[in-house]
Amino acid sequence: MKTDLVIGLDSSTTTTKAIAWDRRGRAVAEGRAGVPMSNPKPGWFEQDVGDWTNGAAKALKQLSKKIDMARVGAIAISNQRESFAQFDSANRPLRPGTLWLDERAHAEAKELAQLIGAEELHRISGKPSDVTPCISRCLWLAKSMPGLWKKTAMTAEVHGILVHFLTGQWHTSTASADPMGLIDMEQYDWSDELLAAARLSRSQLPKLFRPGEVMGEVTPAAARLTGLKAGTLVVAGGGDGQCAGTGANTFVAGRAYLNLGTAVVSGSFGKAYAHNPVFRTMSAVAEEGYSYETAIRTGTFLVNWMVERLFNVKASKNPGIFAALEREAKASPPGSRGVMLVPYWLGCMTPYWSPKARGVIAGLSGNHSRGDIYRAVLEGIALEQVMMTDGVAAATQAIDHIVVMGGGAQSDLWCQIVADAGSRDVRRLETVEASSLGAAMAAAKGAGWFKNIPAASESMSGKPSRTFRPRARENKAYRELMAVYRDLWPTLSQWNARLQAISGDT
Repeated sequence: MKTDLVIGLDSSTTTTKAIAWDRRGRAVAEGRAGVPMSNPKPGWFEQDVGDWTNGAAKALKQLSKKIDMARVGAIAISNQRESFAQFDSANRPLRPGTLWLDERAHAEAKELAQLIGAEELHRISGKPSDVTPCISRCLWLAKSMPGLWKKTAMTAEVHGILVHFLTGQWHTSTASADPMGLIDMEQYDWSDELLAAARLSRSQLPKLFRPGEVMGEVTPAAARLTGLKAGTLVVAGGGDGQCAGTGANTFVAGRAYLNLGTAVVSGSFGKAYAHNPVFRTMSAVAEEGYSYETAIRTGTFLVNWMVERLFNVKASKNPGIFAALEREAKASPPGSRGVMLVPYWLGCMTPYWSPKARGVIAGLSGNHSRGDIYRAVLEGIALEQVMMTDGVAAATQAIDHIVVMGGGAQSDLWCQIVADAGSRDVRRLETVEASSLGAAMAAAKGAGWFKNIPAASESMSGKPSRTFRPRARENKAYRELMAVYRDLWPTLSQWNARLQAISGDT
């Protein structure tokens, strides 16, 4: 049978989705499975390796009941990043995997910055010193669990673990390995200097492949568990953020994607290596090049927090609350009648890299309404994103339009605010599974459908359903507000640190 489908297996933090896509980028069928998470100690976030592999098996098995798996030419993986686990010489997991959310290694992150040099660490890995990359947890495990670390024959991230499950080989993609913070980004290879600092050797890490390269074939054992056909090609995909960029076709000149999800992640593509505190440099899901990525840890998380914690409205019991708040916020003018919000409820990654940063609502008076505050949430996230997008453009290349996706992209008001504040067109994409689609594009290249991943992206990416254009009067107002916003956190950061010292907040 001629193959006419590829699978993008999206292993996210809470759900694994196996989606079959055709050559035009249309989702044909889907299987999914939940993935539980544990929080055994404050700041510790873990998942069992078996839940990663079982989630993939269940999602694929469900998919196999909806399509003939003989139609599948290849499968590629999109995965939650900076989540990894350790295995002994018999390929048995030594303990649960630790997640990107995990914060146990703050001291080790500082130690690595001192050992290697913060600037050198950033130059090599493309990531400023931070607790999120796996390198800091490697050092924590080596120091805190030396017996376990001595038994470690393999350390692999989610992508590498799922590839091993499917093929029996310890192989992975550079675009899923580099978020670990152990890759020399200019060389697309493990960094001997960073490995030494993490107390690892190359033999303890998977073999690296570029996205779109065939890494192996589905084994008969994996076929029985998943419903895939034995011999199906397994192609290198990448981290979910980079896959989303490929799914949104950021290879188009001047384009950045913006995912208004639980967190707000944006990225643009370039062939030249660049590093700057305003973004994280990731290996793109392409044969070459990089994704210059920004991240706000609170997107729709903050919207939901505001509704449930501050407004005391349970969205599950009042499904019309968001439409009502949109109407109230729309009646408030740009600037929310003098209220400004800094969205650091869960700390700050780009551009300040401060895990102890905290949120701010400034300018409140007795005259303000719920709609003003709700609009300030949307504006605060938009202004933060525009500030970073401008920084990325200044350090790399021009960005003249944004394609927006995710749950927050369904808000016309929010999309219009981003356009007005950023002086750029905002084009809404209806593709809600951009990460799976980006992995499917890599699979399509590996299956021989296209000569390279950008060609697959051009053919398979969805077309924008609506464009929001900057409006002159509102744009002028937001340019004035941006001058205030840029100064707000630098002005308040020392006050924030003093307040935390008194309150004991960590």
